[in-house]
Amino acid sequence: MASVEVLCGYDSYRQQDVVAIECPFCHAYVTPKYLFLHNDSFMFAECTNTKCNRHFVLGYHDGFDYVLPNSEPAKKKFSDVIRGISPSFEPIYNQAFYAEQVGLNQICGVGYRKALEFLIKDYLISGSADDEYKEKIKNKFLGNCIKEDVTNKPIQFVAERAAWLGNDETHYTRVWQDKDVTHLKKLINLTIRWIENEVETKQLLEEMPERK
Repeated sequence: MASVEVLCGYDSYRQQDVVAIECPFCHAYVTPKYLFLHNDSFMFAECTNTKCNRHFVLGYHDGFDYVLPNSEPAKKKFSDVIRGISPSFEPIYNQAFYAEQVGLNQICGVGYRKALEFLIKDYLISGSADDEYKEKIKNKFLGNCIKEDVTNKPIQFVAERAAWLGNDETHYTRVWQDKDVTHLKKLINLTIRWIENEVETKQLLEEMPERK
């Protein structure tokens, strides 16, 4: 038996008499790594089998000692277009999505804002062969990248508003009091769709430049 202290946001939780749990994925009996406590009733945990390391949710009975069914967090899968433009976007987005699912509503918006920045900067970098320009984009403020370098107006309009809401998630005071993470995610999804439309249209025109 052992005791484990888990940091959950700004709070700490101390559990006595930790027992082995059967991982619902690899079925090994492990002492899970506790990640986040949610509502004092659910603990988000990680399998400590190095061949697995998948995540699941534990429910409280006599300590956090039973696995909830279908407890692995959902993940968003993005198109090959988006993955090709920005390999970092999907994992960053899913880390923010993960935080949202376990109730970390004060920090998930920051993650979505970071995902947006990677998407926009990678989008701009992918469209240029100029190394000097690429370095300039990497070090430029996101808002300036959108305003000065994104030439596709629909992408510019929706990405700009996503950046506004993303900034609200990182600052002490909010400008857009009637908007939240849900609206930020919608704007990111709109940005994604416009980028996909642009890339797919360009590919189609390259494949069919003229009528036969």
